[in-house]
Amino acid sequence: MNAPLPAVDERTMANAIRALAMDAVQAANSGHPGMPMGMADVATVLFNRFLTVDPSAPDWPGRDRFVLSAGHGSMLLYAVHHLLGYDDMGIDQIRAFRQLGSRTAGHPEYGHAKGIEMTTGPLGQGIATAVGMALAERLAHARFPDLAGHRTWVIAGDGCLMEGVSHEAIDLAGHLGLGRLTVLWDDNRITIDGDTDLATSTDQLARFAASGWHVQSCNGHDPAAIAAAITAAGADPRPSLIACRTVIGFGAPNKQGGHDVHGAPLGAAEVAAARDNLGWPHAPFEVPEPVRAAWARIAARGAAARADWQARLDAHPRAEEFRAMIARDPAPLTAAMAAHKAQLLADRPKVATRKASEMALGVVNAALPFTIGGSADLTGSNLTRSRGQASVTAADFSGSYVHYGVREHGMAAAMNGIALHGMFRPYGGTFLAFADYCRPAIRLAALMGVPTVFVMTHDSIGLGEDGPTHQPVEILASLRAFPNLTVLRPADAVETAEAWEIAMATTDRPVLMALSRQNLPTLRDVADDNLTARGAYLLRGGADRDVTLIATGSEVEIAMAAAALLEEQGIRAAVISAPAFDLFAAQSPDYRAAVLGEAPRVGVEAAIRQGWDTLLRHTDGFVGMTGFGASAPAPDLYRHFGITAENVAATAKSLI
Repeated sequence: MNAPLPAVDERTMANAIRALAMDAVQAANSGHPGMPMGMADVATVLFNRFLTVDPSAPDWPGRDRFVLSAGHGSMLLYAVHHLLGYDDMGIDQIRAFRQLGSRTAGHPEYGHAKGIEMTTGPLGQGIATAVGMALAERLAHARFPDLAGHRTWVIAGDGCLMEGVSHEAIDLAGHLGLGRLTVLWDDNRITIDGDTDLATSTDQLARFAASGWHVQSCNGHDPAAIAAAITAAGADPRPSLIACRTVIGFGAPNKQGGHDVHGAPLGAAEVAAARDNLGWPHAPFEVPEPVRAAWARIAARGAAARADWQARLDAHPRAEEFRAMIARDPAPLTAAMAAHKAQLLADRPKVATRKASEMALGVVNAALPFTIGGSADLTGSNLTRSRGQASVTAADFSGSYVHYGVREHGMAAAMNGIALHGMFRPYGGTFLAFADYCRPAIRLAALMGVPTVFVMTHDSIGLGEDGPTHQPVEILASLRAFPNLTVLRPADAVETAEAWEIAMATTDRPVLMALSRQNLPTLRDVADDNLTARGAYLLRGGADRDVTLIATGSEVEIAMAAAALLEEQGIRAAVISAPAFDLFAAQSPDYRAAVLGEAPRVGVEAAIRQGWDTLLRHTDGFVGMTGFGASAPAPDLYRHFGITAENVAATAKSLI
């Protein structure tokens, strides 16, 4: 028989993280060794004693979620995954840290390697997104108490807690009592510029306590103290913050504790000195078998937990219902939405597209049990709540509507967390002018390919009297600039219904809807096919035309009226509705050419022209905004800025 491997203590297990981190950063000549070395003890205790994952099944629904909010310390996560035995995180990937084509990117990237729960790097987004994951766990537990009940763990740094989004996130988590969320704060009191007292004197424990959190502090290099704090956190019904007092770059004898170790290689001499100081005599990238075996036992414990969970699922009377929730299949929506569109064609309502969205959501939420709605304190304006949709509260998570409060930053990040969790499809609303508050989370959703749905109402100068602060003349252009984000600006109730079909069928990117405050007529005559999914289509006219009018949203009505004026003058005008520029760009060249034609074109949108290059040539015209709006009733504003049928017709005539 082989002799048993010698026992390995947690400090030695942690030193494996430190060694891999400093070796990888040194080899890359780039990276952040300070945090991985400082938090290695905390991470080791967390994974060794508390956190449950199975590297052989990294996506099983019952796993704990771990978010490295301090994403610059990515080598901590990569080292842990390598030591746990994730099959895509071999030593070759550690050696290739930050190199082209490797899974070990400079910051953890969702989808690039197994077990990475989200893309982190923009500080504060990790902790805020983790709040959404913890909320999703409570929502899942309320529906399947025997199958859902994982914990959400976060390692955050000083920068994460300084970012404003952290306040929104911790406030929401405390209010909802998300007791299975634990944040381990790397309290090393160092940022890039130097000691944290250069820029902050906030008592973070008091701040979290004021938001309803359980708070503690511990020595982040004492395994017994770390374990005691995590145990106490798990026993408290509130979300927990543990301030882990650490030394940045722990183990590097000449550099630890200073800001220089934060984001630069230690240097060959200091790496050698750290090896001596830590009692780690092994060659670079070498981990002795007893240490690997100690980490493998963590993976084995996770595999046993997964097998037990799988057996419970297989024997559960609602197993198929659970699997259906995880699948998030939009197919049940097809027939219901077809009936809804047929009714719209019969009734031809004149409603704002925000109201049309509310009507469509009634169909969506009735057909799909996995939707979770919400609004940033604008429910009555965004119209994101369906009839009978119950509120989510700290006392009852069985509802499907979240009151996010005036927290657009936090709402957008939390929705990403709900989507990443894997059981629900979240949507949430605010005004389009406030999309910039949501921008970091929208960007991460696009980067990760996560199908979060952002509902943005009051989408133009058409909101009227609230004035230029609320009139988003430039926001559409900035949102259309995002890769992998579908921006939908529907023109009527039919296009809005189709927009929701698109949103629920989309799985590889976020979708954002820009919806009107003012009433708009039903323009479509047919709804057999989802024409909105083509991005742009001929609403009026055909191949024989003298001019092409292209419009989006509320301005399609104006383009149609302009075409009628031109027809009275013997000018053939085709009208294109273009609700989604990116979807149109994805169509075949033949389709795009047939829709656009060769005649002169006029774009019409109550926004700036930037971003219209997919549809307009430099010789084509544009009727829209060139500056900010004003405060007045919407009809007066459209006349004041010349966004009228008469001006569109005149612009068209000038091009012919």
